[in-house]
Amino acid sequence: MTAATGRERFVVHLTVAADDLPAARLLARAIGRSLAFLPELVLGETTVSEEGGSEPQHHVFCDRRLGGRRRCVRRVGHQGGCTS
Repeated sequence: MTAATGRERFVVHLTVAADDLPAARLLARAIGRSLAFLPELVLGETTVSEEGGSEPQHHVFCDRRLGGRRRCVRRVGHQGGCTS
């Protein structure tokens, strides 16, 4: 349970097919952004990993704190400033 929300946290695993890690990250960003209207979604903590193993997990979004409970939604390792 998190102190901020008072709710338990769970991870939902969705298996997808992709040619490589960059393509998997791109698909994960598209899925995450399309579901961003759901308040339960913790978009910045989205990760991808190879099927059959949970390690290593590769982050999809920058997730840098921007103040006011906002976080950066640009891709990991982006150039330029962060945006929410």
